[in-house]
Amino acid sequence: MAGVLNGIRVLDLTRGIAGPIATMLLSDHGADVVRIEAPGDDPFREQPGYRGWNRGKRSAVLDLKSDDDKKSFLALASQADVIIQSIAPRTTKRLGIDNDTLAKPNPRLNYCSITGYGLGNSHSDRPGYDALVAARSGLQWEQRGWVGGSAPHLAGQDPLYPDFEVSYDRLQGAPREGPIFPASRFPSLGAAYAATTGISAALRAREQTGRGQRVDTSLLQGALAAGVMAFGVAENLDAEHFMSWIGDSRSPKGLFECKDGRWVHAWPPNPRFILTAAAGDTLNATPDLTLREDPERLGLGVEEMFVLDHYYEPMAQAIRKFTADEWTEAAAIAGVCMQKIRTPEEGLTDPLLLDDGIVVELDDPEIGPIRTVGVLYNLETSEGEVRGPAPTLGQHTDEIKAEARLATPAAATDTGKRLARGPLDGIRVLDFGLAVAGPYAGQILSDLGAEVIKVNALYDWYWHSTQIAMCCNRGKRSIAIDLKNEGSHEVVERLLESADVVTHNMRYRAAVKLGIDYASIKERFPRLVYCHTRGFEHGPREELPGNDQTGACLAGVEYEDGGCGRGGRPMWSLTNMGDTGNGFLAAIAICQALFEREKTGKGQWCETAIVNAQLLNASHAIARPDGGGVERPMLDSMQTGFSAGVRLYPTSDEWICLSLTTDAHWQALAKALDLKEFASDGRFAASEARSADDEEVAKLLEHALSATSGQTSFERLDAAGVPCELAPGDAAIKLWQEPALIRDQLVAQYNHRMVGKLGHPGLAFQFSDTPTSVQGGPLLVGEDTREILADLGFDEATTDALFEAGVVGDETIYPALAKDPSQVAASPWQPS
Repeated sequence: MAGVLNGIRVLDLTRGIAGPIATMLLSDHGADVVRIEAPGDDPFREQPGYRGWNRGKRSAVLDLKSDDDKKSFLALASQADVIIQSIAPRTTKRLGIDNDTLAKPNPRLNYCSITGYGLGNSHSDRPGYDALVAARSGLQWEQRGWVGGSAPHLAGQDPLYPDFEVSYDRLQGAPREGPIFPASRFPSLGAAYAATTGISAALRAREQTGRGQRVDTSLLQGALAAGVMAFGVAENLDAEHFMSWIGDSRSPKGLFECKDGRWVHAWPPNPRFILTAAAGDTLNATPDLTLREDPERLGLGVEEMFVLDHYYEPMAQAIRKFTADEWTEAAAIAGVCMQKIRTPEEGLTDPLLLDDGIVVELDDPEIGPIRTVGVLYNLETSEGEVRGPAPTLGQHTDEIKAEARLATPAAATDTGKRLARGPLDGIRVLDFGLAVAGPYAGQILSDLGAEVIKVNALYDWYWHSTQIAMCCNRGKRSIAIDLKNEGSHEVVERLLESADVVTHNMRYRAAVKLGIDYASIKERFPRLVYCHTRGFEHGPREELPGNDQTGACLAGVEYEDGGCGRGGRPMWSLTNMGDTGNGFLAAIAICQALFEREKTGKGQWCETAIVNAQLLNASHAIARPDGGGVERPMLDSMQTGFSAGVRLYPTSDEWICLSLTTDAHWQALAKALDLKEFASDGRFAASEARSADDEEVAKLLEHALSATSGQTSFERLDAAGVPCELAPGDAAIKLWQEPALIRDQLVAQYNHRMVGKLGHPGLAFQFSDTPTSVQGGPLLVGEDTREILADLGFDEATTDALFEAGVVGDETIYPALAKDPSQVAASPWQPS
């Protein structure tokens, strides 16, 4: 089966993580990706992840400072569809490989640039390494959150219940204060998702306009995308139901150690099931839950933190009675969200994941058979295919140069059409999504210029009053419908008739019951792109309740972020990218399906899952087919970093983060701190010596840095060219106030009727020819119902009848806006 991107030529000039992941996703769906690699060493090439991320590509070594090689590259660029690069803008200009230069002979070129911080802001010239971006953006402080959550911290307000304290054994993260260094490369992961989404949307736009364009993203935008559920600020934090216990660092997060020393993650924590199931000497998967009055479902309000604290120790003792496998099996039978926390190697050798194709086995030419992340989203006409292992350096140089000699520039195809709202201008999306994983895809599509209609239930007012729902539902219109009411059928039919895309993440049997499954509607609406996302892979786990946490357990993300490989405890980061990664993968699949529809006129089915995203998030790790590991950097148990050169250090007054990747960086550090051990003739001059005694190296640096202030150390190191950043607690506050980031909508601000002025992470991408913008703030459930019904052709009398029959509702379903609050529908999100 030909891939949806068959015939698309991509030149990949990236290093690091974000670019190779983005081009891997393109290659898996048919793009011909050619890595243009510079002669000499690439310090990132030693990453195990490169062997997975660069699979199915070709490699050519070209020296762009050489006239002959430069001529070959320009010939290739003249007929390329996509160029993606991570080179500093000044360098691309100097080399003559910038967008303006390359687009002149090839106006169909889509040119994607991944920088550290974007252009035109106070951070733009800072070094763009993952750890440093996480430090400078405040992302490291958001790993376990703040007392009271991020919202009061960013707003400069006091947290709720400031006197409530919890011991470290109940908290996530290392038993210390300060920022947490995550193993997940969140800035690069976010940038990879954003780059792939932007390129896919730009390809669709080119089918309409005939023009290519520049697509920009950055590690800063990736960090903000990762922090979408952690970052967030509001004027009125006292708004009813807005604040949640989930982002408060004091609240337990449902991680428990079992009898066998392994851990499980129960999310959300279910005291009634856990305590009842463990009441006897054997674990009962089907207990009588009417015997106890403990809560089965917790609400989202901050006060639920006290309930969790009360039940923490009883639940911990109950979990400790049985093994992790016993709990996972019992939870599956009971339909409760709980999974054993696994290593990445266990995830990569899971036969269920291998059978579904989301883990793949490759014969690497240098180290032999490996397991790595597989194809992560499928289209009906493009199931995806991993087309071989990663190439050796320069393996295809002669072949690519020969192609360059035959290259002819692409012909101009400008249609004169303008897409004023963005690359998805003219696309209508019906978003039936639930929680975060579903609606976040709709929010991305809105940021790309689509008109997104959120189809809400009448009781959704409670969920949409929370800060969590608001972070993934901006820029949408809302219609509130009781889909179980027979009177809704005509409304849904007209919505479907008007739509280009349907997306949802409800359990598929629920969609079948409602008559909105793909098989039921595809014949009537053949141009419809239909995207469904799940928690798990296809197979025995497919119908289990799944979420960000269960996917993170299966893929090894929580193991990695807790530093478990070096003695730490599992951790579910508040910036985890399972739900949001699922949303990005869905948006990528939808954009590529729309790109194909421009050529064929036909819609199609597409799909992905949260566990797929979590496998991508852990794809820095690869494994042997027998489960053995391939050496990789491992986070330390105190969650300060991977090694002495890439970690956080306390100074006399704050924290500083280093990211040293070359011998030159170490020699610069030796000079700046007067540490002769790291000079060219010192005992730690060579990388082998430093690696062999990493702990001693770290002690030397910690001693030197702790003796001076953070600002003094930073100034000395930065002046010497040592990649470093301070990691102050107010980093995110400063970011949120930067005019350039607000101007470019990297930070989004809007007014909201319930909470006043509201702010969230903004656009993850920018486009030169089809500029987009945040289309508005988070929705109020049903606020657009009457307007949408009028758009669909319902007259006023029919609309009134639909309201009277309880088929539809408007914003008066909110208690604060209702004429009779006693008639407001109860929400299943409320506590039991």
